[in-house]
Amino acid sequence: MKTMKFLPPAAIIFAAILWSFDGFLRQNLAGVPSFLIILLEHIIGAILFFPLLIRGWGEIKSIRERTWISVAWISIVGGILGTFFYTKALSYIGYIDLSVVVLLQKFQPLFAIALAALVLREPLTRRFLACATGALVGGYFVTFGAIPMAQWDDKTLIAALFALLAAFSWGSSTVLGKHALKNLSFLTVTSLRLWVTAIVAFIVFMSLPNQPALLSLTSQQWFIIVVIVLSTGSVALFIYYYGLKQVPATHATIYELFWPLSAVIIDWVIRGKVLSPPQMAGGVLILLSTLLLPRNRANK
Repeated sequence: MKTMKFLPPAAIIFAAILWSFDGFLRQNLAGVPSFLIILLEHIIGAILFFPLLIRGWGEIKSIRERTWISVAWISIVGGILGTFFYTKALSYIGYIDLSVVVLLQKFQPLFAIALAALVLREPLTRRFLACATGALVGGYFVTFGAIPMAQWDDKTLIAALFALLAAFSWGSSTVLGKHALKNLSFLTVTSLRLWVTAIVAFIVFMSLPNQPALLSLTSQQWFIIVVIVLSTGSVALFIYYYGLKQVPATHATIYELFWPLSAVIIDWVIRGKVLSPPQMAGGVLILLSTLLLPRNRANK
C-alpha cells in the first residue's frame, strides 16, 4: 500500500522528465508548420487511445455541461493553442535558449491561480502577489539576462511571448483538467481530450486556405512525430493525468519542477548551452516563487 502512495507523484515526475525531452524532438521539425504537427500527433494519439474511448463511453454519455466545458477547454486551449505556442517558441531557438523557453513554463501556476481568482472569485493573497512579482522579475532575467531594454532583440521577445502564452494555456488547462477528473476517470479524460483536440484541429486544418501537404514530410519527420506521440506527447499526457487524478494540484506543481530542471541539465549536457549568471538567478527566482505558491494555497 505504501508503494501505491508514491505512484501518482512518481507518475507526474516521470511525465515532467519526458516533457524535458520534448523540445529537443520538436526542434527537428522546425521546417514543418506548427499546426500540422499538432494535427498529426493528436490524430495518431487519438487512434492509439481509441480503446479507452470505447471503454469510457458510459461515462461520456453522462457528462454534464460544466464537465464538457472543461473538456473543451483542455482540448482546444491546452491541446491546440498551448502546443502551437510552445512549438512556435521552439522555432526561435536560434534566438533564445531551450532552457529559457522551458523555464518560462513555470508561470503556469501563477496563471492558474490568477484565473481561479477571476473565474471563481477567490481572493489573491499578499503572498501570491509577492510570488507573482518575483516570478515576473525572474522571467525578465531568464529571457534577457543583464541586457538593457534598449537592446532587446525582437525575435527573443516574440519567442518569450509565445512561451508565456503556452504557459497560460497549460496553466488554465490544469485547473479545468482537475475539474474534469473529478467527474471522469483519467483513462476517459485522456482519450476524450485527444479525440476532441484531433477533431477540432482537423476542422481548422481543412478550413485553412493554404494547407501544408502531408506528402511533403520526410520519413525522418514522420518518425519524429510518432516518437513524440509515444513518449513526450500522448503517452506522457496519459501518465500525467493518472498522477493528477490522485494528487492535489498544488503538489503537482512542485513535482512538475522536474521539467525545467531536467531540461536545463539536458540542454547543458547535450548541447553545451549554459545560462548566464543573471539568467540562472532569474531561473532560481521563478522556481522559488513556484515552490512558495503551494504553501500559500495550503495556508489559505
